[in-house]
Amino acid sequence: MPWIEATLRGQKVLAKANADRSLASEGGRVEIRYKPNDGRAYRASASNLVVASDAPLLPEETCAPAGAVAQKAAAPSASFAWKAYTDGACSGNPGPAGAGVIVVMPNGKMHEGFAYLGEATNNVAELTAVLLAIEALPASVHGILVHTDSQYAIGVLQKNWKAKANQELVARIKKAVGERGAHLQYVPGHAGVPLNERADELAREAITTRRSQRIAIVE
Repeated sequence: MPWIEATLRGQKVLAKANADRSLASEGGRVEIRYKPNDGRAYRASASNLVVASDAPLLPEETCAPAGAVAQKAAAPSASFAWKAYTDGACSGNPGPAGAGVIVVMPNGKMHEGFAYLGEATNNVAELTAVLLAIEALPASVHGILVHTDSQYAIGVLQKNWKAKANQELVARIKKAVGERGAHLQYVPGHAGVPLNERADELAREAITTRRSQRIAIVE
């Protein structure tokens, strides 16, 4: 199957394509490569890929055979039965903002939610996404591993960085982190981690639709 040059969040990638130059989408996701010769295959949402009208088709041998992608940063800790992936998005900074979250229960069942935040910064959106994940936990649950691609959120909530802005929001979330036994773990953004990509899609859906869909989990 051929490849075609595309852009993902402003970064050039190679995407699997059909003979008619359309993206080879499976379940809404397309295999992509950041570099043609390293053999690491990722999958991105077709809606996030932009193909120029004059982009040529490239032969299948353009990219090395796909191999397993090691994503140590995204590997969940075995000590947490509950997990979440969160992301924030902003159209302009500040601008219309949204937060997306996916909570994964111990049995593997997933719950998706998002919130439209009105005019806000990207940092506020990232922080609020973390809070949404924690607030989604049933009252009986203590302990959740929250994956985020925001070094800022991890810094102000977990590494004792001094918050120069958003101090009230940071204080509120730090309190929730402590009370609910949450731990934040970094996951690289826009690197093909499926649930991180999905959290981003949910955050952007909140902006597009100007609405919120909260998670309410009952055990």
